[in-house]
Amino acid sequence: MNKSEKFTLAGGAGQMEGVIDYPEAEPRGVALVAHPHPLYGGTMDNKVAVTLMRTFVSLGYVVARINFRGVGKSEGGHDHGQGETDDMALLHAWMSEKYPELPLALAGFSFGTYVQSRLAERLAAAGKPAERLVLVGAAAKKWEMAAIPADTILIHGENDDTIPLVDVLDWLRPQDIPVIVIPGADHFFHRKLGHIKSWVIQLWGGGGLTGAETDTASAD
Repeated sequence: MNKSEKFTLAGGAGQMEGVIDYPEAEPRGVALVAHPHPLYGGTMDNKVAVTLMRTFVSLGYVVARINFRGVGKSEGGHDHGQGETDDMALLHAWMSEKYPELPLALAGFSFGTYVQSRLAERLAAAGKPAERLVLVGAAAKKWEMAAIPADTILIHGENDDTIPLVDVLDWLRPQDIPVIVIPGADHFFHRKLGHIKSWVIQLWGGGGLTGAETDTASAD
């Protein structure tokens, strides 16, 4: 098992509760994972968020997660994404200080994809873009998702009734970015979590799906 370490960090509305998970060897990068909606039971221990953490640890990344405002021991109250993005930016700055030479990736699930898309937009505008994004159950039409880089890895469930696939396709179509659709998967990827890990690991070194690769993946 990987080593985990709990921490607290000062956020915009008080102390934030978090955990860092370490790979067995020297890390090759840093990843931040954002959890689903706090008002609907979302925490940093959500199964999809934990799957993303384990995926990045297996890729050799040191991974940081926080509970958003009002969740667990994190202080404050839900701020509809704005304060949560501010807090994720503080986590980004903190981890960047700890690992100044390492690239930093962003990953999120559901509401967490909105937060990470907004953070990625801020970082790019500041000339310090994230290495890459992984968005699972992207919150298209639920919140105003920012435009995302072309190499973003997107994974969505065919039977997601919380964020319908058609809404994600409508959001992605103008950006011409593909999405991995998991047949039979619901919003929380019950009994389908392994697909998330396998696709991210496969695509992380492959630079994303384009052209014929997209057609091949769809056929599978």
